[in-house]
Amino acid sequence: MSWIATSGDGQSWVCPEVFGKANAPRDALMARGSIVLETRLSPDGRPQTLLHYERRHPWDGSISVRALPGGGIVLVMTQNGDVFHTVLQSPHDARTDVLRVTFSWDTEKREGRIAVERPESDEVREQKTPPPPPLLVEDIYTIARRPQLREMDDDVVFFAVSTDIEPIGPMPTLADQVQVLTPMGYRRVSDLQCGDTVKTREHGVVPVLHRVSRLVPALGAFRPIRLRAPYFGLHKDLIVAPQQRLVIGGSDVEYLFGREAVLIPAQSLVNGFAAMHETGHRFVRYHQLLLPRHEPVIAAEAELESLYIGRLRRRHDHVARSLLAECPRGLLPEHARAGLKVLGSFEAITLAEARVA
Repeated sequence: MSWIATSGDGQSWVCPEVFGKANAPRDALMARGSIVLETRLSPDGRPQTLLHYERRHPWDGSISVRALPGGGIVLVMTQNGDVFHTVLQSPHDARTDVLRVTFSWDTEKREGRIAVERPESDEVREQKTPPPPPLLVEDIYTIARRPQLREMDDDVVFFAVSTDIEPIGPMPTLADQVQVLTPMGYRRVSDLQCGDTVKTREHGVVPVLHRVSRLVPALGAFRPIRLRAPYFGLHKDLIVAPQQRLVIGGSDVEYLFGREAVLIPAQSLVNGFAAMHETGHRFVRYHQLLLPRHEPVIAAEAELESLYIGRLRRRHDHVARSLLAECPRGLLPEHARAGLKVLGSFEAITLAEARVA
């Protein structure tokens, strides 16, 4: 079933199939699932309460997730007097200011896991936990729809709950409707599979090793962005995730930055003309292609980064918990970063304005 509750951007939602029925068993235990929280780091280094909730019926229980100065995450759960406690140390990186925390549990397998990701980088830290107590289905409804009964820091961007063990690691960034150039012309990225080929400007025709897809809440670092034509040579608008990077070259790039090409994250272009946030979406499905050498794909005549996995193939346990779990291990490449400069928001918008002038 996947996502059953979200709260963020001033709105909350719960799945009608789970909570909309008059006889819905809300006192049932949620034996498997994931809680995903995204937060901005405190600018003054104070502790943050990402989520705190307590109940008294049908038995005492609570859940508390706190972020510590320096980036550590503390998770405490109680159930009928039993206390579950775990700490994940995740050193603060001054270059990033957003954390995504994913807590997953499977009661039958007696497994738990907490992970911290920084959407603006490739960093992922995770830790197995002792078997956590399951939440009640009613807990999820209360946390999402009754904000007066929960505690959340103002810096929390969104909260979401899934019935699945949500993946961590490399994430897709191209919306369903994005079309990628192949030897047979443009094709929707969602239609491409292992064995298909795509055209690239530097390496010609290359094979698709795997396509990853994920449905996520359209909130925070998942909120889709519309890249607008004709900026940066786009022949039509593209819908992408905030972390999708464009590969931009040209004489003006060489003049301004002293490099043949630079990388521009989509989120750095949001200014009302070159790019803007998409609205009206509760969820969005993203896709991305795994290519042999991390070659950029061509979409709407612009070059976009493909999926970057670095040396992930050497970490079998991480692969198993990522979207690449179903990719044959023999197809997983090792990627080296191109070493291109990543432009900040001011630099990216300055370049966009200069190209239109």
